[in-house]
Amino acid sequence: MRITITGATGLIGSRLVAALKGRGDEVTTLSRDPARATDRLGVPAERWDPLAGPAPADALAGRDGVIHLAGEPVAQRWTTTAREAIRASRAQGTASLVAGLAATDPRPRVLVSASASGIYGDRGDEELDEGASTGSDFLAGVCADWEAAADGAEALGIRVAKIRTGIVLDAGGGALAKMLPPFRAGVGGPVAGGRQYMSWIHVDDLVGLYLAALDGDEWSGPINGCAPVAVTNADFSHALGRALHRPAVLPVPALALRAMYGEMASIVTGGQRMVPARASSLEYRWAYADLDQALRSALAG
Repeated sequence: MRITITGATGLIGSRLVAALKGRGDEVTTLSRDPARATDRLGVPAERWDPLAGPAPADALAGRDGVIHLAGEPVAQRWTTTAREAIRASRAQGTASLVAGLAATDPRPRVLVSASASGIYGDRGDEELDEGASTGSDFLAGVCADWEAAADGAEALGIRVAKIRTGIVLDAGGGALAKMLPPFRAGVGGPVAGGRQYMSWIHVDDLVGLYLAALDGDEWSGPINGCAPVAVTNADFSHALGRALHRPAVLPVPALALRAMYGEMASIVTGGQRMVPARASSLEYRWAYADLDQALRSALAG
């Protein structure tokens, strides 16, 4: 297949590039810094600023599929400026990608767009499959706008799949990498009481879901990107402690997190108990369905 990826230099993008190259696909990227992207990933890149205008049609025409990962990092203090950048990079940026797709001939057959578990908001212990309603907080609104922009490609005859990603287990980056220093020092533990649910997924399975969504005509609409069983923050903390052979009993108060990160702390003080109903119905086989096994692999990798 001939695949173009946006946001390819990030944690998931770089893994996807490697996986696609490994199976013999032809990969190109769209990047604000194409020289850096090519140097880092070893694939051709063309310049595109998602907020400056439509994606270049000549870079998309004739491609079999597009994976869209580009977006401003969410893990930062949500100042007014940061909020605007987070929303614009996803809603406006995705709309700009779809505008570029509209000008292509021939058009790609499929768009696989990133989304996030935050679309559901903080829902306690409610089990959330892909048919669950969306939340009403800032991140839920961002994700809803993001997905709506991606859905614009359907009117162009392009199949659209949206991966609502949970917490990705990869020691090289993301949430797990941020957790490791205190846990390795023996001062990690449950956050904000530890009762909130964490929908997690090993990075290899997330890559697997993206590949399945690229390849399978039946993969469309929202897809919960998580392992079959979510766990509470307390259970996750204890599992991470076991994997590191460290205690995991020191609690982190919600008040301290809010003082450090402001409203952004809601990402870890709240949670979602996602169920990957769509992937299960399509008979996706998880490489890492067990949390202890997934953590051992992520830490060894």
